[in-house]
Amino acid sequence: MLPLLIASLAGLLFGLGLTVSGMVIPAKVQNFLDIAGTWDPSLLWVMGGAIAVVLPGYRWLRANSSPWFVEEFQWPTRQDIDSPLIMGAVFFGLGWALSGLCPGPALTVLPTLSPGVIGFVLMMLVGAAIAHHQQRLTDLANKRSS
Repeated sequence: MLPLLIASLAGLLFGLGLTVSGMVIPAKVQNFLDIAGTWDPSLLWVMGGAIAVVLPGYRWLRANSSPWFVEEFQWPTRQDIDSPLIMGAVFFGLGWALSGLCPGPALTVLPTLSPGVIGFVLMMLVGAAIAHHQQRLTDLANKRSS
């Protein structure tokens, strides 16, 4: 029960931060990404604030802490850059630039039932399902070849 409460509070705080910062306003995000046009640099403050909080916290956790609700942290270990990573980044960037939304802000404003947001979230889920299916096929092919 406590992990669910903490996860809920973290999600609420995250959504509040996205809302206060303007990250849930697609036009603001698109203007931030439009460097050659109507560039709005104000979201640099959001990124700078996030880095200022995460970087020291991440370093502290790596050096001094253990998780509260599981035995150990599951830190990422992969360091290679492969075609699925590149394609995922390209699709993510295109979706973000075209819609002005990325997954966090989209889920934050989903309760508004805006048709654009609903469409974005549905397509995000379709993309995730395709990626999951593709990974399963890749894993199966790798298992057969070994």
